Amino acid sequence: MYIADSGKKIWVQPDGSVTDGTLFLDASHDNAPGVPDGIRVDKKGNLYGAGPGGVWIISSEGKHLGTIKVPETVSNVTWGGKDRKTLYITASTSVYRIKLGVGGAKP
Repeated sequence: MYIADSGKKIWVQPDGSVTDGTLFLDASHDNAPGVPDGIRVDKKGNLYGAGPGGVWIISSEGKHLGTIKVPETVSNVTWGGKDRKTLYITASTSVYRIKLGVGGAKP
């Protein structure tokens, strides 16, 4: 389980309790609009989450692999389509979708 702390602009990986956790990735250095929020995981274990500038793709080790740039502030993401390879992105006033090469993990 991962938690997006929008106030601190970080993602946290809890240690199994509801009070403690370890820093997974810090996005506070990025001044682009947006903060960590809705998260989904792909079949390879990578996280896709709302973040500064769009959707951040984060490895299971906590490395920022890249950002899917979105022209609005992103709030959440989810997988869709028969093969679960379409990432739907909710933003300030719109819903976007992008077809990816990897599918989303089953909920």
